[in-house]
Amino acid sequence: MTRRFRSAARSVGAILLAAALTGCGTNGRSDTDPNVGKDGETFVRPSLTVYMGNSPAANAIRSLLPEFEASTGLKVDLTSFTNEQLSQKLSVTLAAGSKSPDVFMIRPLEELNRFHRSGWLQPLDDRVASDADYDFADFSESAVETVKAEGTLSAIPLSTEQQILYYRKDLLAKAGLSVPRTLDELETAARALHDPGGGVYGYVARGQRNALVTQLSSFLYSEGGGFQQGGRATINTPESVRGMKRYVSLLKQYGPPGVFNMGWQQAAGLFAQGKAALYTDASAIYTIAIGSDRSSIADRVGLAMFPAGSAGAKPYNITAWALAMNAGSTNKDDAWTFIRWATSKDVVMRSQMLGNPGARRSVWDDPQGVSGFPQDYIDAVTESMRVGVGHDRPQLINVGEARDIVGEVVVRGLLDEDVGEAADKANQEFQALLDREKSR
Repeated sequence: MTRRFRSAARSVGAILLAAALTGCGTNGRSDTDPNVGKDGETFVRPSLTVYMGNSPAANAIRSLLPEFEASTGLKVDLTSFTNEQLSQKLSVTLAAGSKSPDVFMIRPLEELNRFHRSGWLQPLDDRVASDADYDFADFSESAVETVKAEGTLSAIPLSTEQQILYYRKDLLAKAGLSVPRTLDELETAARALHDPGGGVYGYVARGQRNALVTQLSSFLYSEGGGFQQGGRATINTPESVRGMKRYVSLLKQYGPPGVFNMGWQQAAGLFAQGKAALYTDASAIYTIAIGSDRSSIADRVGLAMFPAGSAGAKPYNITAWALAMNAGSTNKDDAWTFIRWATSKDVVMRSQMLGNPGARRSVWDDPQGVSGFPQDYIDAVTESMRVGVGHDRPQLINVGEARDIVGEVVVRGLLDEDVGEAADKANQEFQALLDREKSR
């Protein structure tokens, strides 16, 4: 798959870059030399400072930067950080009122509300509304939902992920079972395929208190529940409790021992080793979950849409990373030129061909844009983009604290305590957290 991405990206590179830069201003510089004006005077090249998290999206953009700089005359100083380093760096720098960085990557569901409330994010509504050629309507609606704070467009989607079902094709076939399309069918299949003595568990997913919340979300939505509605906590509604009980039942009855210690790395690793028949988690980790070409199960893994509950199939479809503009930047026009380019149809195409799943529907509809992905992955992602929910965790500033509160319900259930009672207690704690934030 990697070879196909690289080959395709090289073959279309020159053509796509020219189109991607359409509409990106050059501030009066010569078409042939960005450092020389049209009447012969010399320019000092404007510069932008950009912070990014380590990710396929950042890698793809970095690889295209020399061409962008040559075509626009803008010098881009791009620095990459780990996820937590980036969050800490931005928090300190922006709180100090720094004009730099001009542009930065952000994890919307972790940081958007806090950064927006702090006044650090430049609203982008006017930019996209006044630029018909940019075609903002091409972005998935649920991905856009992720990057709005109090109704304001605060960033542009850069990469997406959805919750999907990973399954062992050979084990389902041997048991005479079809691919689970509903949560009832998922539990039936997990029961039938659960064979600890034979080294295969029926189901695996995240069990760590904080980490599991994002994957629990699709169970809640598909049963008609959710974390909150407006300013009210809703994790103890009958619908939300039903979704939690589903998750608890699958892990407790058909999961591996030690599930309390499983984040995505441990769960994906166990599935890739052939030790679980069914697994639900993020689409972005599919190359890890299915194992390498040398693994014993790589050619036996199928991918499917998240199964439907009583409210239908409602997996999350989120913006995992987005590009935002510093409200304090003094280079806002150039900052927009960079954001516009990095999220344009053609650069999203090139980035996706290098392995970064983008948020533009036109790219997913283009055979070239999906040329390196398995067909069942394409089907699951495109359908999830159509019906998905734009958040996979509680929506507030103190996301980490809220995740601990919600995740504790599942942990209590795994310890054989009553899920409904645990949800009532957690709902009170979550409501108190929401109220504290509202009063500030």
